[in-house]
Amino acid sequence: MYWIYNVLLIIYWIGLIPVILYRLAFEEGFYERIKQSAGYMPASLLKKIEGRRAIWVHAASVGEIVATSPLVKEVKKEFPEAVVVVSVVTATGHAMAHRIIPEAEGIIFFPLDLPYLTRKILHIIKPITILLVETEIWPNFLRIAESEKIPVMMVNGRISDRSMKRYRYISAFTKEMLSSIERFCMQSSFDADHISRLGADVKEITVTGNMKYDQTYATVTDEEKQMLLDEFGFGHNHPIIVAGSTHKGEEDAVFETFKQVLEEYPQARLLIAPREIYRGHDVQALAKKYGLSAICRSDMIEPVHGTIPVVVLDTIGELGRLYSLGDIIFVGGSLVKTGGHNILEPAAHGKPILVGPHMFNFKEIFNLLNSRNACVQVKNHSALTDMVLHLCKHPELAEEMGRNCLNIIRENRGATRRNTKELRQLFESHHIIP
Repeated sequence: MYWIYNVLLIIYWIGLIPVILYRLAFEEGFYERIKQSAGYMPASLLKKIEGRRAIWVHAASVGEIVATSPLVKEVKKEFPEAVVVVSVVTATGHAMAHRIIPEAEGIIFFPLDLPYLTRKILHIIKPITILLVETEIWPNFLRIAESEKIPVMMVNGRISDRSMKRYRYISAFTKEMLSSIERFCMQSSFDADHISRLGADVKEITVTGNMKYDQTYATVTDEEKQMLLDEFGFGHNHPIIVAGSTHKGEEDAVFETFKQVLEEYPQARLLIAPREIYRGHDVQALAKKYGLSAICRSDMIEPVHGTIPVVVLDTIGELGRLYSLGDIIFVGGSLVKTGGHNILEPAAHGKPILVGPHMFNFKEIFNLLNSRNACVQVKNHSALTDMVLHLCKHPELAEEMGRNCLNIIRENRGATRRNTKELRQLFESHHIIP
């Protein structure tokens, strides 16, 4: 099966050559990205890891980086002599990692999953262990790590319904890949059951919880919140609505809702953050079609003028902190069939949260918050408008939802420490001294 995978992978990369050449010519930073993926590490990283014992943490993109942030802090505290190298797949993940994981000695792009390149980078970094965040399963990487006797552990493991369907098509191959992972630290009993059904050894599966409950990078003090309000020109406005991680097809609903809010609350403000930040100016143009003046965050040089009620957040790594400004939060990817996005970030700020009908990627977290009246699900854009206006008119309900969020966050913290404890046990079983 591996030879089929490798042939298909080579064909895939050959097909991408024109795209790669174009991006090399016109995309800033792409050359360095491809260079790292091909096994050429920055000299600064080589100097930091020389002669030291590295813990390699692999997180694909922004969502996994959020979970990785508290883990790296805890690992550095528990194993101060070890160096931590974080690898990512996407450019946004790379930028986010630099922003919220300053403790890592190195942040690199993950190698192309070809045998020669994977082996080359493993020989350069020489990790004493590899931690895969959530469901980052790469066949050659796992197979070669096993052949090099590098223990691999999955942390914050999560298997969505959609992933289950995909992996079942290659069940024998999936089981073989999972056999290269020695320990599975899963977010929930739901995820533990999924990974066991895919072929993971039941004796090596443990439920440690979700490390996103432990994130602190988005923490905002009262003084910092006031500074942000002043920076955005929101200091005397109410209500402030934050729509995070929106997708095409959702911005229309958000703008339609906000127009109706403005009719009753002329001082209302909207901060909207498209999931793909390069769409910032497109979202700004869409706002104008709804008769709403808007400015992109990247174009702001002073506090927003009173005649501009909409700010489009087109920067990386700010949304988690800016949720603190909102009176009402809508989390996107849920009115369209994307499966939703991280609702724990606004929950950590004690905010009332609204989502659409599609939350299958965060089923267990959503069910918990929804059952405790911390997060309300709406069926469509008209129901979103009704619920936003209802919360505007009943601030006591919004406050109650916010308190419920904070209680849930407090009750579920500790996953990072449990994962670190499992890591220590893995080291002990292999007689590794980090």
